[in-house]
Amino acid sequence: MKNFLGLTVLLLVFAKAVLAGLLPADWKNIQTVQVDKAGMVKLSLPLETIDASRPGLEDLRLVDDQAREAPFLLERPVQPAKVVRPAARFDVALEAEKTIATIETGMVQPLASVTLETPARDFLKAVLLEGSRDGKTWEIIAQHQPIFRLAHGASRLLLPLPSETWAFLRITLDDRSSPPIPLTGARVYAASPEPAPSEPFGLKIIGREEGPYQSRLILEAAGAHVTLAGIEIETPERLFTRPVSLSYRHYEKNEIRETVLTSDTIYRIALEGQPATSKLGFATDVFVPSRELILTIHNGDSPPLPVSSILARRRPVLISWLAAAPGLFHLLSGNALCSAPSYDLAALPKSVEAELVTQGVSGPILPNPAYRPAEPVAELQGLGSPIDLSEWKYRKRVHLERPGVHRLELDPETLSHTSPGFQDLRLIREGKQWPYLFDRSPALRSLAPTVQKADDPERSTVSRWVLRLPYPRLPLRRLSCETDAPFFKRSAVLIEQIQDERGNPRNVLCGRATWVRTPGQKSMKMVIDFSQSPSGDTLVFEIENGDNPPLTVDHFYVYYPATRILFKASPDAETFLYYGNEKASSPRYDVVLVADRLIAAEKTEATLSSAEALQKSSWQDAFPLKGSPVWAFWIVLGAVVVVLLLVIRRLLPKSGNIT
Repeated sequence: MKNFLGLTVLLLVFAKAVLAGLLPADWKNIQTVQVDKAGMVKLSLPLETIDASRPGLEDLRLVDDQAREAPFLLERPVQPAKVVRPAARFDVALEAEKTIATIETGMVQPLASVTLETPARDFLKAVLLEGSRDGKTWEIIAQHQPIFRLAHGASRLLLPLPSETWAFLRITLDDRSSPPIPLTGARVYAASPEPAPSEPFGLKIIGREEGPYQSRLILEAAGAHVTLAGIEIETPERLFTRPVSLSYRHYEKNEIRETVLTSDTIYRIALEGQPATSKLGFATDVFVPSRELILTIHNGDSPPLPVSSILARRRPVLISWLAAAPGLFHLLSGNALCSAPSYDLAALPKSVEAELVTQGVSGPILPNPAYRPAEPVAELQGLGSPIDLSEWKYRKRVHLERPGVHRLELDPETLSHTSPGFQDLRLIREGKQWPYLFDRSPALRSLAPTVQKADDPERSTVSRWVLRLPYPRLPLRRLSCETDAPFFKRSAVLIEQIQDERGNPRNVLCGRATWVRTPGQKSMKMVIDFSQSPSGDTLVFEIENGDNPPLTVDHFYVYYPATRILFKASPDAETFLYYGNEKASSPRYDVVLVADRLIAAEKTEATLSSAEALQKSSWQDAFPLKGSPVWAFWIVLGAVVVVLLLVIRRLLPKSGNIT
């Protein structure tokens, strides 16, 4: 028995070695499928293989146990698009405390939903939905259903229908608690024949960032390159509405950017005395190219929405092929250079239904034993290149906790002294520049400026404040402030006072806004977006009051975008961030070739120490005079001329000694 077992093990090892010798060496991964009988086979591709392949599955290959390539057909089922048409006829009637819309659908197939069209803003109505097949006898389909459109953009104008044929629909809006709204039309949607298949998809929250007006949840997906069937957010909040968006990060044009994949509104809303109506799902049939996703919840002035978990499902990717005999088949993936296969699929029998393999995957995805990478990039080490640092003015020590991928966020002091395009940032280790990726996030950070009331007696209708920032040249995006005034309409401007080349002062407009608050409207922060960032550290904020009493304004904050760099390093050598060189050009690093892997990797937060001045940035640093640099320059130059004249006078011989 022992001899038999030993022989079996030897045969398995030998078979594996033989297969390894037959498999193509350009594919990194292999996953095995057991097929029990010959014929057409259909398999839902394992998520591990989809994740390890290229986004379009161009590198996917199927080989049998003798490493012979098998042609296959890929199917990507998605939910069929619903047939949507404008109502064949749309009539509106106003009656006592209600608005009645009568719709002739013009559809002969079963309906799925109807959407009302209105230009109205900021409303909430209860509706009664009825259906009829002849326009005379009406059946109640739904009662006390809410439709709404809120000030921050959340809306619900779509009403679901049971999958039945309705020639006519009647929608009655309850106007008892709010004025009637204009209705301009309706659209009707036909029911889909069958829902597209879906499978559970792992999506977990690994981080949360709270910022002004929004929460950003960092999500880790179980795999990339999948099509979502939908995401559902679970929250204990009883009543709410929130716009949400799903995005991912990718490397493009020398920086990491965020691209929004889809946007929607989730809500749980209830009319008085009625149960809540919810819509917590979104992102149907959205392709996800990355394992790291960002769910942004736009809170406005509401408190952050608590999220307990996120449920997700994905669309399967089905692969079909003709198995000439039962046995093992191998899925190959992970080839960055190959082109997509082009098979003659005419040989596949169209009339034979493929049998779905449900228990055919023998194990997890494994390394291809025959794989020989041409240029391994598993470790980003030893990539530093020499650099002359004599032109850089500042540096800060970077503190690393452990080896691996790090994320370093630039503080306001660093942002103040870097070039506007950040082309002078250099990460230095052991005298060499270390490669990094530039990561500019839409997340905002806040600062509280020093505020001083500075009304001008000659401008009695204008309220004026001087805002002093902790640092000049900050890349500001927004200013916010608050007032407790119940209603108002004001124009506000942000101005920077600078001096031209002759030292004459002039005003530069940095932002403008018109603020309106109607009686009974919820108190919200007043916001001005910067049209351009300031060049100095002082701003003037003005509100035009007209003939109205001045507003009491407080809680000033300015906001700048979170700016970070990603890099891989270990704490075994001192690391510095150098900046402050106006002559530097943007670096170009080969790390962009592995940008996707660096973005998806688990990251450790790195921190910065205090700044070290390496050299005086200009003659102004050597002579720190207040006021205009132009007249300060002429004062210094005049002093130098006087000193030179005195020296020359002492060197000249006296008149009595001339011969």
